[in-house]
Order: sequence, then C-alpha cells, then structure tokens
Amino acid sequence: MGADHAGFQLKWRLANWLRTPQGGKHQILDVGTATEKDCDYPDFAHEVAKAIAARRAMKGILVCGTGIGMAMAANKTRGVRAGVAWNPKIASLAAGHNDVNVLCIPGRFTNLRQAQQILRSFLRTPFGGGRHSRRIRKIQALDRCA
Repeated sequence: MGADHAGFQLKWRLANWLRTPQGGKHQILDVGTATEKDCDYPDFAHEVAKAIAARRAMKGILVCGTGIGMAMAANKTRGVRAGVAWNPKIASLAAGHNDVNVLCIPGRFTNLRQAQQILRSFLRTPFGGGRHSRRIRKIQALDRCA
C-alpha cells in the first residue's frame, strides 16, 4: 500500500481494516507516506509497483486525490496493470476483465465505507481468463516495445 498526502488518512484506515478479520486479515506492506505533509505521489506509486513486479506482493493499493496520478506512475513499471476504481463494480471489472494488480483509489472522492467496499470487491474477484487473457497478452507485448 502507498499513498501521498491526499490519500494518507484513507490509506492508514484501510490498512488497519485490512488487518482485521472483517477486512480479511491481510498482511500489509506499507511503503508510505506516513504523514499528511506535502509529498510526491510518483515516489509511492513506484515503490508499490516495484513490489508487484518483484512479486513481493500479490496486489497493490494506492491512494491519492483522484487515483489518476498514481495509476499513471505505477503503469510505467513493467508487469503492473494499475487502474482507478471509484465503486465496487468498477473494481470487480478491473480485476475480472483487466487483471488489474494495482488498485488506485481516489481518496478525495471516496469515504472509508466506500473504499472498504471497493477493496473487498477488488480482492475477492479473480481474473476471468478466457477472452480477457488474449487482451492481457497484448498489453504485456506493449511492455516489450517500451
């Protein structure tokens, strides 16, 4: 998990929730930030993306103001498929159809309850494979072109 200053509070609350039985008792690798002091989101997106690419983590979660900057930065890392979700259905489709491995949450537009529902949907939805696998392979081929 990672966040910038705009996502710090929500990330902190989500991390605590994810460690509980209600949140699934997940182990959390928190790469920061640790305060609401102004900071640069690409630093934290890069740390989460590196953990995914190195397989030190199965799924990544990033929180910033809109989620967009984090997704842009994380997607620069080979093997990362980051996407923004603002509701549980989008999160489920991102996981099931796009095999998103880094979920980006818009912290300025999502309250704790909504974010919990989004995360629950993302973490519980397996990749559907089938016709979606062909599309993921095409995305992976783009990694080799860069």
